Amino acid sequence: MSLKDKLLSSYLTFQENADLDNSIHDIKDEAIKVFEEHGFPTRKDENWKYTSLNSLTKPDYSLVSHADDALEFKDVKKYFLNDIDTYKIVFIDGVYSSYLSETTHDGVDVCLLSSALIKPKFKQVIDVYFNKIAKKESLTALNTAFAKEGAYIYVPKSRAVNKPIQIVHFSTGNEANLMLQPRNLIVAEENAEVQVIERHQSLNSNAVFTNSVTEIYAGKHARVDYYKIQNDKENASLIDNTHIDQQESSEVSVHTFSFGGKLTRNNLNFYQNGEHNNSILKGVTIIEDKQHVDHNTLVHHKQPNCESHQDYKGIFDDKSTGVFNGKIVVDAIAQKINAYQSNNNILISDKASINSKPQLEIFADDVRCSHGCTIGQLDEDALFYMRSRGIGVKEGRALLMYAFANNVLESVKIPQLKARITNLIADKLGVNIGFDL
Repeated sequence: MSLKDKLLSSYLTFQENADLDNSIHDIKDEAIKVFEEHGFPTRKDENWKYTSLNSLTKPDYSLVSHADDALEFKDVKKYFLNDIDTYKIVFIDGVYSSYLSETTHDGVDVCLLSSALIKPKFKQVIDVYFNKIAKKESLTALNTAFAKEGAYIYVPKSRAVNKPIQIVHFSTGNEANLMLQPRNLIVAEENAEVQVIERHQSLNSNAVFTNSVTEIYAGKHARVDYYKIQNDKENASLIDNTHIDQQESSEVSVHTFSFGGKLTRNNLNFYQNGEHNNSILKGVTIIEDKQHVDHNTLVHHKQPNCESHQDYKGIFDDKSTGVFNGKIVVDAIAQKINAYQSNNNILISDKASINSKPQLEIFADDVRCSHGCTIGQLDEDALFYMRSRGIGVKEGRALLMYAFANNVLESVKIPQLKARITNLIADKLGVNIGFDL
């Protein structure tokens, strides 16, 4: 039985065991029909031309987790940001871990999506926001149909969450092949502010396939900073679907740091539904062996006087493969738009590859839109200069690659997170450099 057929045959049982409002059941029923019609995307789909899911859909995945709350903090401490106080929403094989989490309802809601979907006090927010901007494409629809757990963050008008929020998904590998479908809903009302750090982490080498969806709503003048750390083990694969709705004068930034995993696909979609919005999309990818990372971005400018900034850097070694497919759409009404897109890449190995495809669809005539792509190797003259100053070849290469990624790192607003990512990059490059960028 194919994975698609297994999912379809399992859906009815899943729905019967789900204690949800009828309106949520209806949303899920509609979503499974979309997945049934379209199935898993193939390379015949233009947006998936350079990424094949064939290897991911072959294993016989377990669709239901049997995890317990047995993990101790000391076993997973290194995966958290520990040198700063944060809220934590932690899942083990898709199941909420109360022991590892710290949630709150003190002025803001940082809790479980499952609670928000069934408790009456959350109904008004759920009715307005849940599944309203998620694209009706097959993988998001699959998540909508099967998701039963994830993070729910609600920040009321003119409130700022007093500390960052960590969302961490652990896969224990206790089951040989596990498919996870986490779902996050984040709402920042007018003038609200929130910072979120998300990480998916497997704890052994057993295969895990995660199909994640996050919906983010930014009200008027809201500020949302979202950071994704993707540094998983060699048999972990992630498809991350993020959909963002921005209202007037809001600013949303998403930083994606992709360092590990077998296959990672990031579908990042911004919809500017108000004037004077600013959308910031930045990413650093450093991979090796046969790893594959695909960034697929969309910024849809629907209103005038807005900005968007995309800056993605990639460093590829061995037989690794990178993909960048960045699309900017400017509607006819969206005059006075400033939209910038940059994708710069370094190939360390002759066998590494990068496929970069910037796209502009502009229907307005008073805009400033630019895109650029570079693919190259390290500067040999710069390496020679550093060697002449007593810097070893390995350290010199690392310095150049640090400098290459620096303008993405310097925009990280949480100093402790910036230091952590700097250390992750140093570890990925196999060096120990005694300074932070």
